Amino acid sequence: MNILVIGAGAIGTYIGGSLLAAGHMVTFQVRPATAEALRANGIRIGPRALRPRIAASPAEALAHSPEVIVFALKSYDTAAALAELRGVTAAPPPLLCLQNGVDNESEMAHLFDGECVMAGTVTTAVSKTGLGQVRVERERGVGLALGHSLSTPLVETLRGAGLRVRGYHNAGPMKWSKLLTNLIGNATSAILDMSVAELFANPQTFKIEIAMLRECLAVMRALQYEVVDLPKTPVRALAFAAERLPLPAAQLVLKRAVASGRGGKRPSFHIDLHGGRGQTEVRWLNGAVARYGELQGVPTPVNRALTEILEGLSAGRLNPEDFRRKPATILQLINA
Repeated sequence: MNILVIGAGAIGTYIGGSLLAAGHMVTFQVRPATAEALRANGIRIGPRALRPRIAASPAEALAHSPEVIVFALKSYDTAAALAELRGVTAAPPPLLCLQNGVDNESEMAHLFDGECVMAGTVTTAVSKTGLGQVRVERERGVGLALGHSLSTPLVETLRGAGLRVRGYHNAGPMKWSKLLTNLIGNATSAILDMSVAELFANPQTFKIEIAMLRECLAVMRALQYEVVDLPKTPVRALAFAAERLPLPAAQLVLKRAVASGRGGKRPSFHIDLHGGRGQTEVRWLNGAVARYGELQGVPTPVNRALTEILEGLSAGRLNPEDFRRKPATILQLINA
């Protein structure tokens, strides 16, 4: 199969590199400065070195006539990438969205024919160790929404590349179940500058985590989206623990689940905030819970507060020292 991967971060490099190693034609579209480096050095998945085709623009990438375009960007880069693609073609090949959050597919469908958009998710924990270099922390798998004419061939292609793939008949439950897992220990870790282990050991911060997850589950129920298990990720058990178990038991279950699923990888929001990127994907994760909660009449004060605080910290409007290791500050803003 001839595949174009937009983005050479952790997920893009992992998926594109796995397909390339299996003998497929893979092109990475990246920024010009990144393109120069990748052309010189290639990409690397652990010890495995690979040499993909590199394109520095949509026009250059589409010249290779890809059969499918894989979006593997941070969600805050989606709008710009789609605008660039729309400037070249109004009818691109099918788009496979492997991004976090629940709104990227709707952005794609807004600019292009919605029938060309496929939803997917990656549960394997992958960390970026350098430009075009990744390390697999926990091998789990890939979820792919069925129903598109290319869905089944893609499932077979990904499985042929050694990836564990599961198909889903409804994209909504799949994407929202992944969203639920992305929320755990993410925003609070970044805001408080605490490790996930510290968050789950502290009764005060754990209560924030549980309240945040319960809000997401309430929004999912309002949307009539059931919680579904993802490849090697028991999301239904996590949801049950968050809502039904006494706090001490839930604390133990979730702590073990996060430790086994994350590997040595730090939460993405913590990496982005403390790496000085100036933005995170919180608007597409906790922010999505707040937006859909408002539309459905479901209160989401915890997710809304976490979104506003993290965006304020990222933009420099708030002082990190006011929040570092101070969960009471978050609680005050939630109660306000």
